[in-house]
Amino acid sequence: MHSSNRLQSRHDFRAVFREGSRCYGSHLTLRALQKTAKPIVKTSPVESEDVELMPTRIGISISTKVSKRAVVRNRIKRQIRAAFRSLLPRISPGWLIVVIVKPSVVEAKCDYDQFLQELEQLLTEAEVIDGHS
Repeated sequence: MHSSNRLQSRHDFRAVFREGSRCYGSHLTLRALQKTAKPIVKTSPVESEDVELMPTRIGISISTKVSKRAVVRNRIKRQIRAAFRSLLPRISPGWLIVVIVKPSVVEAKCDYDQFLQELEQLLTEAEVIDGHS
């Protein structure tokens, strides 16, 4: 996942938690917020007024309740980021997405494939991606 696709500011996280739609899975909770972009007026006479969308940005929230060990939490974050990397081309620009990891992840010993499957299901449910592709 490229750094332009990272959700980092506290302000953006708050906005997603306050206004975003929620979808619950067995190990993950997804919150998604579609950001409306302002029209960008092009100076070139050839191009008309165009709407430039900001890239989709993704944040991962993982509490110490999931695991006290940072090594475990960081491994889970890396696997989720890798799963998002493969799903990112299917996500239209302009979304702010936060994934909350539930403590059940550690007991279930989730791996990349399980994260990929659950994220795809949650993104489809939240209508972030089209389930038919």
